[in-house]
Amino acid sequence: MIQKDCPVDFIQVNEHQVRLTALWVFILVGISLFLFQLQLPVFVFLLFDFFLRAFNFGKYSWLTQLSKLVIKQLKIGKKPIDQAPKRFAAKIGFLLSVIITIALFFQFNNIVFILSIIFAVFAFLESFLGFCAGCYVYTFLQKIKIIR
Repeated sequence: MIQKDCPVDFIQVNEHQVRLTALWVFILVGISLFLFQLQLPVFVFLLFDFFLRAFNFGKYSWLTQLSKLVIKQLKIGKKPIDQAPKRFAAKIGFLLSVIITIALFFQFNNIVFILSIIFAVFAFLESFLGFCAGCYVYTFLQKIKIIR
């Protein structure tokens, strides 16, 4: 079994909200895979939304606000989880969004497709299984000494 190491900051967020936000990402990326004319708007939107969540402006994220509203309306309780792994995962989402947006401008369709599939898989794993692939990426980056 692979041992993972996640970042920790001891700030708690609601796991239900995080997973619902991942569901919105999964849906948006899925839409972009089938409706090619929406790819650029979807990934530009995700680029800005992930930027907000990754760099501590999450309260301004439309997907976060939508998730909060749905959680409140459905009266879903809180399940605390550490924020740091989710912020790290948002940084990965931001980076993927930047790369995909650039690839769209240069019409590198194969790169767009492959990275979109990876993006969708990460969002699916988080949303439906509560599996944070970001922790494994974080562990790998630590092992190759890119981050501490």
